[in-house]
Amino acid sequence: MRRLFTLATLVVAGCATAPEPPQPQQPVAITPSPHVRGDLIGMTAGELVQRLGTPALQIREGSSLKLQFRGSRCILDAYLYPPASGAGAERVTYVDARLRSGADTDQAGCVAALEGA
Repeated sequence: MRRLFTLATLVVAGCATAPEPPQPQQPVAITPSPHVRGDLIGMTAGELVQRLGTPALQIREGSSLKLQFRGSRCILDAYLYPPASGAGAERVTYVDARLRSGADTDQAGCVAALEGA
């Protein structure tokens, strides 16, 4: 009886379909907010300081520069890199905004809050 049960289990298991391999996920295109990223992208450190005030933190790593601006509502990090040619001032290539708790926030709102501070 045991052999019959084992044999029946194997036969039923053989009829099962193989699980489908997971499909590769398509990359999600993230479109930058044209208001904020367009406004800050390409700015020099001097232009950022004129617009947002003195940064709370400046970190230089190799040829790149990170400027951090802090307000009562949010924190904004701007990442500046030199042009590909190597000649010229570093310019903002990426901007990140978050609440003081660390949660992501709207960049446009953060920039507006920092400009008003």
